[in-house]
Amino acid sequence: MSVSVKIGKGNAYKSAARKRRAIRVRKRVVGTEVRPRLVVTRSNRHMVAQVIDDAKGHTLASASTLDVSIKGTEGDKTELAKKVGSLVAERAKAAGIEAVVFDRAGNRYAGRIAALADAAREAGLDF
Repeated sequence: MSVSVKIGKGNAYKSAARKRRAIRVRKRVVGTEVRPRLVVTRSNRHMVAQVIDDAKGHTLASASTLDVSIKGTEGDKTELAKKVGSLVAERAKAAGIEAVVFDRAGNRYAGRIAALADAAREAGLDF
């Protein structure tokens, strides 16, 4: 199955490459009821993490840097990503989720993405 990604001008090459990587990752990563998908969305300013059951199409737990409990806190973006990871793990555990599959959405597993994943693992989420 081939998927084409339209490329425009400027920084579009970088975003098109990320979209291609995201498509490649999503071919293999599927969330089920037993092991839902933990998807991470990263922008220049914020991080969003959602635990999604792909069979039903429902979001089971989520956390973001825009949450009230995280928004006013001090620290750099990596520290905020760690807080988001621990918060989404706590909310997932409260929803009865023990294990997830990690969807990095085409981002490299480094920096803020790795910090969020490590914090979620330390909080007790298995992946």
